[in-house]
Amino acid sequence: MLRIGKLVATHGVQGDLILTHITGKTGWLKAGDVLFVALRKGSHIPYFISKIKRDQEEEIILHLEDTDLPETAKMLVGKEVFVEEKVLATIGQDSPLLWIGFEAIDEQAGSLGPVEDVYQTAQQWLATVHFRGKEALLPLIDQTLLKIDIPNRKLYLSIPEGLLEVYA
Repeated sequence: MLRIGKLVATHGVQGDLILTHITGKTGWLKAGDVLFVALRKGSHIPYFISKIKRDQEEEIILHLEDTDLPETAKMLVGKEVFVEEKVLATIGQDSPLLWIGFEAIDEQAGSLGPVEDVYQTAQQWLATVHFRGKEALLPLIDQTLLKIDIPNRKLYLSIPEGLLEVYA
């Protein structure tokens, strides 16, 4: 499962929801697809999309089955949303969301471990790995990405000098 965003608000009086997402693309989500909502940490409850009303780069207005009332939809506001990896495969292999689980390999330090999650900030994507027992944030920008080996699920990186020493 890949975290793709959060349900941030209700919309209208028919139980529609606004999903903010970090894919940076439109048209990848369709009616009939399943979203998994984390009602509690570690739980992924499936909800089928019955309608998509507006699809933009950063937010989607959608209607989920079983959320026909604003009160029902309101219970999902603030919850993180996940999808299966195959749903995102349609948007291309260059999405950092698809790199979760890839082994991060620095040209100097070697293997840093698997990418556990990715986050999008205003300026860049960041990968999370556990390095030397601590959570490390690695920038995923043109200057640090050397090679993406999709078949072998490896990210080859050139981490800026001194960044990994912060986690020593």
